[in-house]
Amino acid sequence: MRLDLFLKDSRIIKRRTIAKEFCERGLVKVNDKVAKPSFDIKGGEVILIKFGENEFAIIAKVEKVGKKERASYDSK
Repeated sequence: MRLDLFLKDSRIIKRRTIAKEFCERGLVKVNDKVAKPSFDIKGGEVILIKFGENEFAIIAKVEKVGKKERASYDSK
């Protein structure tokens, strides 16, 4: 599942265009590396998102449900 789509589907960021913009500005890191919006998220990866002065760590969980993927997260 694409990173920008994951951020939208898991409701961490409200819109996909905003999630894409966060990634393009370098505010989203996956496993301590700046990630592009098209980065393919797999289960168990750590996503760091910088909102203003704050950074949030998110453990990504992608589950396959039928023919669709479902996004969820646990924040730390």
